[in-house]
Amino acid sequence: MTTRLTVAQALVRFLAAQYTERDGVRQRLISATWGIFGHGNVAGLGQALVEYADDMPYHQGRNEQSMVHAAVGYARQSNRLSTHAVTTSIGPGATNLVTGAALATINHLPVLLLPGDTFATRVADPVLQQLEVPYAGDVSVNDCLRPVSKYFDRVTRPEALIPAALQAMRVLTDPVETGAVTLALPQDVQAEAHDWPDEFFAERIWTVRRPGADPTELAEAVQAIRSARRPLLVAGGGVHHSRAEEALAEFASATGIPVASTQAGKGSLRHDHPQDVGGVGHTGTATANELARQADLVIGVGTRYTDFTTASGTLFAADGVRFLNLNIAPYDGHKLAGAPLVADARSALQELTGALQLHAHRVTGAYVDEYTLDKERWEQRVEACYEADEPDIRPTQPQVLGALDALVDESDVVINAAGSLPGDLHKLWRARSRDQYHLEYGYSCMGYEIPAAIGVKMAAPDRNVWALVGDGTYLMMPTEIVTAVQEGIAIKLLLIQNHGYASIGGLSETVGGERFATAYRYQSDDGTYTGAPLPVDLAANVASLGMRVLRAKTVRDLRAALEEARAADTPTCVYVETETADTVSGAPPAQAWWDVPVAEIATRPSAVKARELYERHVSTRRRHL
Repeated sequence: MTTRLTVAQALVRFLAAQYTERDGVRQRLISATWGIFGHGNVAGLGQALVEYADDMPYHQGRNEQSMVHAAVGYARQSNRLSTHAVTTSIGPGATNLVTGAALATINHLPVLLLPGDTFATRVADPVLQQLEVPYAGDVSVNDCLRPVSKYFDRVTRPEALIPAALQAMRVLTDPVETGAVTLALPQDVQAEAHDWPDEFFAERIWTVRRPGADPTELAEAVQAIRSARRPLLVAGGGVHHSRAEEALAEFASATGIPVASTQAGKGSLRHDHPQDVGGVGHTGTATANELARQADLVIGVGTRYTDFTTASGTLFAADGVRFLNLNIAPYDGHKLAGAPLVADARSALQELTGALQLHAHRVTGAYVDEYTLDKERWEQRVEACYEADEPDIRPTQPQVLGALDALVDESDVVINAAGSLPGDLHKLWRARSRDQYHLEYGYSCMGYEIPAAIGVKMAAPDRNVWALVGDGTYLMMPTEIVTAVQEGIAIKLLLIQNHGYASIGGLSETVGGERFATAYRYQSDDGTYTGAPLPVDLAANVASLGMRVLRAKTVRDLRAALEEARAADTPTCVYVETETADTVSGAPPAQAWWDVPVAEIATRPSAVKARELYERHVSTRRRHL
């Protein structure tokens, strides 16, 4: 039996029938579609989404990049088991997807991209917004999406949709390969009718696998842990993707091995778990980083070992240090010349715990006492940063975080991606639940927070979702505030005004850039941006987009505003001005290095001094072979 539909109609019906299943729980794979319509998709996918509105919920976006961010936020909150599709027109609508696609792929988060494309038949050539490539007739702007997609196909014939759609679902549900998936859809093909086999529209379940460890690799891993004197476990985002937090807690409690976390892995253990020692790497805690420097075995679980985690190859400094990498992706399992344990994080942690318990293995009491005392010292530093003895003064950024920390419980979700906040949050924030700490630091994309908060709130409508945004990030992409208002999605926006790029300003100072062009000020006669602060009113801008705004001038005001915002059932913004961009945030400085090359030749004293310090750090870098 067959059914005659357009390509776009067939695709929407197919997507509505796709499900994932893991641990016996089934859910929709593509639970909604975001879109902005233009000539490249309005008559195809636009008509199909109207035709099957009961089967495929639709959300209207304002910016194509931010629609991808919303879908990614939803996918992460849904443990990668459910996501959204995003459709755009051809031309700028399609190329606006590239940044969001890169973010999704780098973070291993599934999202389905459905950009329109130029005529497959080329009857209208060149069509509006078409990129003409003299040396290749089959290239369009959508080819920009190839390097940032885990799977890409251009559906130039109706019958080609079936294998393309099935491959797209395979990649979206593969825990190793998942990321952005792109099906480019020529505008004429979208509207073309075809006789489709009814089996194409039958419900299809994609099982998300949990592979166990290879027995040989498991035995070698057990031996490596048993022979280590100072092991340290580094928890990455794979712990969350696997829902391995409970298995990790059992492993840590049974063995006494301390657990540090990457930005993506923070919250793998609650902040008050005895074995949790906080963030690791350039933005990490002194406790975790000192353990990393002396560790003889580093057990990476679900981590990619980015340069922030390894302090650009300078952090894991002990003679003879070895690496044991538990990762579902073989590529990551072999990093740093480590012994791979290629398996699902939860499955392998449970196997490791059971095997080590057979030997009654546990680290020494002296080691536990050492990191416990260091953790207590760090907590005292956190308290000092959060403390505000004078409630009627303007808060520092850590005091802003402290006011929020004092208010939230384990049901709140805190979202951030870029600026000076990731460093402060990784050092200071006390994660109370497995998914409270939502930092997008694989791509660290300015503009992610607000649309991602919308996606998270869609996935978890009963939870308070906070988008923490600096003024630089806000100015990049505030447009989805309109979407939150339109759809009544009660996100909380904490907008921190510090008049510039605080993070890069600080980095510029350390590498000899003298904070050039990092403050939001008028330009001076000498070409520097050192004039008076710009007279912008971001709170008024938020209000103009329809969101309720609570202004806070002091610590006391801030506490009251945050409490009111948390209780609100409509989209609400708390606006607070902190220190300017040319002052420090007040958080502890970096506890480990990060390699940002400094000018080898310069005449300005700041750059000369920065280069001297840089060369000292570089001399400590090592390759783990």
